Amino acid sequence: MKRPKIALQLYSVREDCKKDFKETLEKVADMGYEGVEFAGFYDWSADKLLDLLENLGLEVAGAHIGVDSLLGDKLYETVEFHKTLGNKYLIVPGIPEEWRDSREAWLKTAKTFNEIAEKLKPYGMKTGYHNHTVEFKKFNDETGWDIFFKNTVSDIIMQLDTGNAMHGGVTADELLEIIKRYPGRAITIHLKEYSSKDKNALIGEGEVKWIELFKLCQTVGGTEWYIIEQETYKYPPLECVKRSLDNLLKLFENI
Repeated sequence: MKRPKIALQLYSVREDCKKDFKETLEKVADMGYEGVEFAGFYDWSADKLLDLLENLGLEVAGAHIGVDSLLGDKLYETVEFHKTLGNKYLIVPGIPEEWRDSREAWLKTAKTFNEIAEKLKPYGMKTGYHNHTVEFKKFNDETGWDIFFKNTVSDIIMQLDTGNAMHGGVTADELLEIIKRYPGRAITIHLKEYSSKDKNALIGEGEVKWIELFKLCQTVGGTEWYIIEQETYKYPPLECVKRSLDNLLKLFENI
């Protein structure tokens, strides 16, 4: 099985990015990451960001952007920026409460995302949705997550965040079932540990069934990018993401 590439969600090191964005990306590249997923652009233009990434040998694994930037005339401004950047994955990391507070709201949201996906097609771009915990609230025994993905076109990326899902009540086995239920839609996936004993656990130190997950990503999920995201810290953030990458590479030896 061909291994997906490994990227870092830059939200993991957001304070470092605020202090010195260029230096932070240099350190990320030196660690061995193959790409980055953006969560803000720190006042850099798309062309200068592209130059920086190319100089560092980093690829764009996607970007987290607000849903408003994909609506109306803003969509085309967003497309122009990301076309210059060379990014084809526009991932929404959360939506307003009124978009997800009922089954009907989730169905309306799915319709909106389907419309966005259709508008992005001519540009070779895809949108997607990334979970926190609220997506696993149930409406008549069906989660918001399932309502959304059962009613969206297959072009829409299911960016499952493993740790967030388990914090939302999904078990380690149910996490695997989600990948199976939506084949080919886990184009990018967020690797985040979950531990009931250590809230600051790094990848490989908790209860996610990583080996089974990787096998499913690479056979069923259609995964192109494994994206590490760390939001709790037992060490400085840059050290955490380096240790998580090292742990991930060790896990790969068992596949």
